[in-house]
Amino acid sequence: MSLLPHTERRSFLKVAGLGAVAALAGCAEDSANAAASTTSAQASDSSGAASVDVDRIAADPTDLPDPVDWSSPRTHDVTLETKELTAEIEPGVTLDYMTFDGRVPGPMVRVRRGDTVNLTLRNPESSDMPHNIDFHAVYGAGGGADATTIAPGEEATIEFKATYPGSYIYHCAVPNMDQHISAGMFGAILVEPKEGLPEVDRELYLGQHEIYTDKETGEEGHHEFSLEAAKSEDPTYVTYNGEAYAFTESGYGRISVEQDERIRVFMSNGGPNLSSSWHAIGNVWDKLYRDGDLVSDPARFVETTPVAPGTVTTAEIKTPVPGPIKLVDHSLTRVVRKGVLGVLDVQGEQDPEIYDPNPNGE
Repeated sequence: MSLLPHTERRSFLKVAGLGAVAALAGCAEDSANAAASTTSAQASDSSGAASVDVDRIAADPTDLPDPVDWSSPRTHDVTLETKELTAEIEPGVTLDYMTFDGRVPGPMVRVRRGDTVNLTLRNPESSDMPHNIDFHAVYGAGGGADATTIAPGEEATIEFKATYPGSYIYHCAVPNMDQHISAGMFGAILVEPKEGLPEVDRELYLGQHEIYTDKETGEEGHHEFSLEAAKSEDPTYVTYNGEAYAFTESGYGRISVEQDERIRVFMSNGGPNLSSSWHAIGNVWDKLYRDGDLVSDPARFVETTPVAPGTVTTAEIKTPVPGPIKLVDHSLTRVVRKGVLGVLDVQGEQDPEIYDPNPNGE
């Protein structure tokens, strides 16, 4: 997926707030597209926001490991590095993020049940904070967090066997973990069943989480973590992959997919506090593996599913007709005002037997 210049996403917040939910289903994204565009650097120069270390913090949702294609246990050497980086939530709005490998969510780790993982966590000397990592797929103290708690300039290695299958979250679990997760420190580990997963045409990886700051949503400048907002569970932003409206035309562009594909989506809810009511506008979860359960029979044709914080839910959709599929949290104020919207752009030919947007030919 190519990285496109930012446009003015603050305008989306203002327009969507006026149009409410109706705008979400129809014209909100178009209104945002019509707003005057600006580059990230220009926004920082004029807004009082901090200088950024990277132009983009949002992980590419198409960037995930290939499916398991081996049938006997393997050992995997995995290294993750904590990176504290300043980046934009939206143009003119900066935040000091904490990440695994410099992106939100952190890289997906993908193994097969019975595999062994040698994991090394590194915390550079340039960091200001201690960090660690808690894998929900690990039998062990703190999911590995106890043994991986490291100060700046340190590293730690643990070894674990992927004993049980499923899709699971990992996250930083130091005492002030709510701050570290709100700043972006979470990801996913996928432990495929021994027989693997059914083949699909495409896979995507998204991470939803809340950002708690000392300023209002859309307020220009540098935002700091707010403990009071976190304790009240009143986020300034709720995002996919750490940035407001990242995967819309007012961000890096819609995620392009093809007609008649089966698409598997892994959605990691980092939290740290709020459940997601995960929904695809104009579609259903054709197969839903609730709470990361990949061994039970999937639920079928589910419209909206809860994804608790600390959970990676896996779902599949089909794309029989062209047009946008809007991935949202159906707690809709978070969509129209806080930033949690991503769009799949299905490319193909109209099929009026399934859906005809103009049956009268007018």
